[in-house]
Amino acid sequence: MKILITGGAGFIGSSLVRTALERGHTVVNLDCLTYAANLQSLRNVEGHKNYHFENIDICDASAVRAVILKTKPDAVMHLAAESHVDRSIEGPGQFIQTNIVGTFNLLQAAHAYHASLKGAQKHAFRFHHISTDEVYGDLAPDDPPFCETTPYDPSSPYSASKAASDHLVRAWHKTYGLPILISNCSNNYGPFQFPEKLIPVVILKSLHGAQIPLYGTGDNVRDWLYVDDHADALLCVVEKGKPGETYNIGGNNERSNLELVKTLCNLMDERQPGEAPHQSLIKFVADRPGHDRRYAVNAGKIKRDLGWTPSVHADEGFAKTVDWYRANESWWRPLVGDGLLDKRLGQIKEAL
Repeated sequence: MKILITGGAGFIGSSLVRTALERGHTVVNLDCLTYAANLQSLRNVEGHKNYHFENIDICDASAVRAVILKTKPDAVMHLAAESHVDRSIEGPGQFIQTNIVGTFNLLQAAHAYHASLKGAQKHAFRFHHISTDEVYGDLAPDDPPFCETTPYDPSSPYSASKAASDHLVRAWHKTYGLPILISNCSNNYGPFQFPEKLIPVVILKSLHGAQIPLYGTGDNVRDWLYVDDHADALLCVVEKGKPGETYNIGGNNERSNLELVKTLCNLMDERQPGEAPHQSLIKFVADRPGHDRRYAVNAGKIKRDLGWTPSVHADEGFAKTVDWYRANESWWRPLVGDGLLDKRLGQIKEAL
């Protein structure tokens, strides 16, 4: 297929670009290169005969229309989004623009393009919207995991903006007949993740012997999915999924944030022992507002209907991730040079 991937210079997007090219697809990467995008993550595909980059903001409706008409994709895989909860608390406006207005622009352009197609090409076209399990809200410790029919109950400006975009995508399917697919994933981790996220923070703080901040008591639970497994699942959905359907993608790997941080600290002890265990660097800090207690994903539907399951075991994935950051300082060092690791985001300001 020829796939137009939005946000292809981001963490998950760059993994999807690399994986799609390895599978023989042609990729058009549409990205406006915000702070979290990094073309260095795609250095190994530069010059690939089936890869093309377009520096376009999805909030620019005319540019989005033009690139879809020019490239004539068989599928649009929409990953471009503002995605950091703490940033959404401090500055929700950009999340509304990118995640809602940007998605609207893509839907309008894709609908017009799809309407112009005929025959087999029209029948095969897909618009795959990549979302998050955070749209479902908060789970109690004994609640069953989220499934595709779990009611939406977002807690943060980020998850609310993603929930809104999910609703728009479904509306364009029901109203206009756009052949859409939606996938909601659990927390991703792995190489090339921007250093403001939890796992890179823990690894890089450990490398620097600095205090590791942990919100609240560390008992918030997440399901962790290795990023290359997620890319594999996304291609499975766009190739095999039924239009109009939603598929939850999870790693079958629930653990509390404290358990996760201790796991990473133990891996660092094995690889770079210090005067004291790395767990001694953990410092509990004030929790962020509206911090959901638990996310967990029931990925039974994608296994049953499409035959997909994750291949990377959690302990294997965490070890691979630690080793990658230790070996790739040239990638992350420019990103933390401005003191990013010392900043505390997610504080409520008096005026938004």
